Amino acid sequence: MGASALMNVKPVRWLGASAPGGLILPDAKPKRNQLYAPRHVFLDDQYLVVSDSGNHRVLIWRGLPADDHQDADVVLGQPNFETEGPGLLHLPTGTGIWEGRLYVADAWHHRVLVWERVPETINEPPSYALGQPDLQEIRPNCGGAIGPLGFYWPYGIAFVAGWFFVADTGNRRVLGWKGLPEVGQPPNLVLGQPDFYSGLENRGQSAGPNSFRWPHAITGDEHTLYIADAGNHRILGYSPLPDVDGPANLVLGQNTYYETREMPHVPQGAHRLRFPYGVSLAHGILAVADTANNRILLFTGPPRTGVGVPAVEVIGQTNFEDSGENRWKAVGPDTLCWPYGLWLHNHLLAIADSGNNRVMIWRVEESSHDTS
Repeated sequence: MGASALMNVKPVRWLGASAPGGLILPDAKPKRNQLYAPRHVFLDDQYLVVSDSGNHRVLIWRGLPADDHQDADVVLGQPNFETEGPGLLHLPTGTGIWEGRLYVADAWHHRVLVWERVPETINEPPSYALGQPDLQEIRPNCGGAIGPLGFYWPYGIAFVAGWFFVADTGNRRVLGWKGLPEVGQPPNLVLGQPDFYSGLENRGQSAGPNSFRWPHAITGDEHTLYIADAGNHRILGYSPLPDVDGPANLVLGQNTYYETREMPHVPQGAHRLRFPYGVSLAHGILAVADTANNRILLFTGPPRTGVGVPAVEVIGQTNFEDSGENRWKAVGPDTLCWPYGLWLHNHLLAIADSGNNRVMIWRVEESSHDTS
C-alpha cells in the first residue's frame, strides 16, 4: 500500500501560545493558553486532557476547543494557572479517562494518580494513588526493592480490552491488571521481565522479542497490544493480547527482534524509528510518534504480526526520508519538533508537539471517507 492510502490528513487546531516563525520559549509565568514541553494528550467526546509536563500540571478543556490557542478550563497540580514547578505533580506524562475516572501518570513521583470523577474546578485533589501506599509517598518502588506494587518512572498508561496497563519505564517492564485496579491491588501480568521482582534492561541480555529498554507508551484493541519500546527504537506488538509474559510477534522500526539500531543523519524511510515515545490506535489506524525523527508515522490495517512493516503516511515531514526539526525551517501548522504523546479519537489525532510547546490536532481519515 502506497503513501496515498491516507489522503485526508490535515491540521485543524493549534493549542498553546503561538510561535510565529521561530521557536519561542514560554514566559516564566504560565498562562491558561500556554504549554511548556507537553508530553501527552488524551481526547474523547467530552474532554481534552494535556500533560503540560514542563509546567508540572495537567490542563483540561471541556470538549474539543473551537479556536486555536483557546484557554484551558481546569488546571490540576497547581493552585492557579500562573504557578509552575513540582508540587502535587512532577513531570506528569500519560493521561486517560476511563469509566468516568481521570488517570495521570505522575512519572517522577513514581505513581499513577486517580480522580474518581473528572475534575471540574481548579486544583482538585486526587482520590488515591497507584504505585504508592498513600498520597504522601513519592519514592521509587515505594522506597524499597522492585516488587509488584511499586513503580519507577511510570510514563505510559492505557486501558485496552478490559485490561489496565502501566509502562513502568524505570523497571523496564509493563504491568497489567484485569479491570481498573483499586488501591493496593497487585497486577495480574508482567511483560518484559521474568517475574515481578526483576528490572534489568532487556532482561540483562541483548534485546529480544520479550524485553524492553524504555517501555514508554501503550495502545491496542481486543486483538493486539502495542508497546512503544523507545530505548530500543521500536514498537512491539502482541497478538492476541497476552495474559502471561511471552514474546511479541510484531516489531516495527527494526529489521529483526534482536536489532536496536538508531540511524541518525541518514534517510529514514517508511520503516525506521528513533525514540518512538508515543503510540495510539483507532479506526484501523496505528499512529506512532517517531520522536527523534520529528514525525508521526501512520500504519493501516493495522499491522498485527511481522517484522519491519512500513508506514503508509507521514505527518510532520514532506516525505519518508527527511527527519529535521520543523523541517529545518520555521515553525508551522504542519511541522513537528520532538512529538511525544498521541491520541486518536473519532478521526482526530492529537499530538503533544513537545519541542514546539504546543498540542496540534489533525484530522486523519482514509481516502474512502468523505470529508467534504
